[in-house]
Amino acid sequence: MDNTLDLTVIIPSYNTRQLLGDCIASIYEHTRGVAFEVICIDDNSADASAEMVAEAFPEVILVRNQVNQGYVRNTNLGMRMSRARLACHLNSDTRLIGNAFRALIDYMDENPLVAACGPKLLNPDGSVQHCIRHFPGPGALMLQALNWHMLFPRSPLTERYYATGFDYSRAQPVDSIGTTAYVIRRSTWENAGLLDERFRLFVSDLAYNFMLKQKGYAVHYTPCAEIVHYGSQSVNQDPHGSLEELHDALIVFNEAYDYFGKSRASKLLVRLAVKARDRFKRAEHRLSSDKRVIKGPGAPPKARTSASS
Repeated sequence: MDNTLDLTVIIPSYNTRQLLGDCIASIYEHTRGVAFEVICIDDNSADASAEMVAEAFPEVILVRNQVNQGYVRNTNLGMRMSRARLACHLNSDTRLIGNAFRALIDYMDENPLVAACGPKLLNPDGSVQHCIRHFPGPGALMLQALNWHMLFPRSPLTERYYATGFDYSRAQPVDSIGTTAYVIRRSTWENAGLLDERFRLFVSDLAYNFMLKQKGYAVHYTPCAEIVHYGSQSVNQDPHGSLEELHDALIVFNEAYDYFGKSRASKLLVRLAVKARDRFKRAEHRLSSDKRVIKGPGAPPKARTSASS
């Protein structure tokens, strides 16, 4: 560890060349008053992402995977390589619009009992992107699978999961916050552990925040910094594969963390329910014009197509 470094920015990347370039450029443009390093782990991209980083940003520590490893392993690698007292897990499809890292470091320094925190995320149109989740019960998950939140946007039945009433104007403890831009203390990952490598991407944030809460660590949301998030740019490249991975991850989460109970009967019931949800979501994807994998409340809006397309 280098005691002079405040922050390691860890950016896993897979086939997001243009967005990745904009992301890294925004870091160097806006970050002031912070001693930091940037580690980019390219996950065997086919779009010359790694070559772009090496040429345009020689100061970035670049790792070139020869085989695809997935988000979780790449992020953990970045934490193992980190030389700083804090790390930020940062998605490649984000863009800084101000000195977000200085504000987030100050927040962590002013709140020494906070293990990790995340900022306000904005959609490309400037609206708030809902990044907070409560730990849901089975009823909320079933209604979410049936798109209840789309039919009844203000329904309290799905609010328990989506936290649609969350006040994004004030800092506060949360159950779970996405790892799109997730600042974490070295003492947290060294003592509580790294991300669970039984996951590749999906559910890894929920599982990690759940683990931290079980161990008594505090996770906060803070509006002191704002970061634009374009959303799901990698997972939408292979929607059917992503849907399969998502539902497999839900099963792993339930069975590894005894989320809905320890009994074999409850785990079998959940497994069957998740498999049914997977089939429903695949059918929905085939029939719908909205091909996004993630499209809950506050997600980036569906891209508009031109009249000629």
